[in-house]
Amino acid sequence: MNTPLTRRPDGTAVPSAAGADGYSLPATWRGIDAQAAAALGMLTGLWVALSPWVITLQYIGGNAAGVNLISGLAVAAVGAFALAGPRGFAGLQAGSALLGVWLIIAGPILNHKHPIADSMYWSNSWAGGALIALAAASLAAIALRRPARR
Repeated sequence: MNTPLTRRPDGTAVPSAAGADGYSLPATWRGIDAQAAAALGMLTGLWVALSPWVITLQYIGGNAAGVNLISGLAVAAVGAFALAGPRGFAGLQAGSALLGVWLIIAGPILNHKHPIADSMYWSNSWAGGALIALAAASLAAIALRRPARR
């Protein structure tokens, strides 16, 4: 059985330095925070991708559903890649923040062609704000995890 704990000669268990795949396990709360932020970002992306089938986004036309589907799948992919990486991928979290900004400004841009429902404004604004906050928290956790340069 693989376990992340190593036994000392005196019988106490301590976290091991590497997991079964050779990646470092998150030894601090900062590492766990970065992974949790990536997981919540991935769930937010899945909500954005599935929201056209749950709430009314647009009364006429389908461009809002397409934008949410593509943006949501992109955010979910960014979160999945950040979870798969050993260090959290700071560049991917910055991309997630940019996608959050896009979700906030997409509604007014799409409203010029076809009217957008209020539910799309609220859903995308909250999801975009959550992505920006999660990306900022993850970037802070990644930055604090790095050793200071001298």
